[in-house]
Amino acid sequence: MDRKKFIKNSTLAVLGGGALLASCSDKDKDVTTKKDLSKEYKWKMVTTWPPNFPVLGEACQLFADWVHQMSGGQMTIKVYGAGELIPGLEVFDAVSSGASEMGNGAAYYWAGKSPAAQFFTAVPFGMNAQQMNAWMYCGGGLELWKELYERFGIIPFPAGNTTMQMAGWFNKEINTIDDFKGLKMRIPGLGGKVLAKAGGTAVLSSGNEIYTNLERGVIDATEWIGPYHDYVMGFHKIAKYYYSPGWHEPGSVLENIFNLKAFNELPEHLKVILETASARMNLWVISEFEAKNNEYLVKLIDEEKVEIRKFDAETLQTLKKYTTEVLEEMSSSDPFTKKVYDSFTAFAKNIRNWASYSEKLYHDLL
Repeated sequence: MDRKKFIKNSTLAVLGGGALLASCSDKDKDVTTKKDLSKEYKWKMVTTWPPNFPVLGEACQLFADWVHQMSGGQMTIKVYGAGELIPGLEVFDAVSSGASEMGNGAAYYWAGKSPAAQFFTAVPFGMNAQQMNAWMYCGGGLELWKELYERFGIIPFPAGNTTMQMAGWFNKEINTIDDFKGLKMRIPGLGGKVLAKAGGTAVLSSGNEIYTNLERGVIDATEWIGPYHDYVMGFHKIAKYYYSPGWHEPGSVLENIFNLKAFNELPEHLKVILETASARMNLWVISEFEAKNNEYLVKLIDEEKVEIRKFDAETLQTLKKYTTEVLEEMSSSDPFTKKVYDSFTAFAKNIRNWASYSEKLYHDLL
């Protein structure tokens, strides 16, 4: 057969077949859509963040707006900040029980449910935001996360990342690892356990208590998030030293969690919308943090004359050693935690090898 004729005929066949498939699928879709659109859904979303909290609270409202838009108004989600409907640290239980259809927070808040939960937020000296995304979406992390939360009648999806954090604000200089001894610091999660091994004391307090506690000397130091939120909180007015890097939370994943029964009862297109909007939320939060932290770091340095301190290499290596001890102790607590630990550490090791030939070399040139 003539080559040009073959291509022409093949193209027509594909186009014709595509049109036929499109018409068939559209016909089926119309039937399904009419059936699915017959019911409207009004959901509650409870969060661990204060109402209208910059980036984190904003992202929750954006998520609700996107879902409403993508569903053509079929699904409406009302967002409640911490304390408006329930206390922030009761989000997991509210979603698990079905009192609220969904929530937003961070998995390490629920370490009391399972130690393994902490791997799905942040691990000291762990992976950064894009590496955590790689593990979650393409390295088996999300499957393990779903397996864990299924025990509690919940399904999770990544919904943001604070990106690389700062180490925090200190009213005491940290020149060596010994300077952590006796230090009272507001620091959650696994970072607090590492601090304890260094001789410090981890103090848990809600966001609205941190400034007062630091100002009054209840704590000697606090970590928070990064330059943007630190500036807004005004820590530079009451703390002497601002340290880097944020070894304790190099890439903290945020979560959207859904009551599993409520989620499974949704029509398929709404399930896809919730998952897709969560992924969009993930990207927006990461992008917003990167943009805002850059802008406000400049403000802190140029306008507020804040001096950025760095931990010395020996101090960081000792904290890293303590981290290994904490993780090994935790992973031996139950078989599932060990399963998650093995997956996380194996993926982290391999992706760091790639990073050593790619981004690290590139950044070293800048």
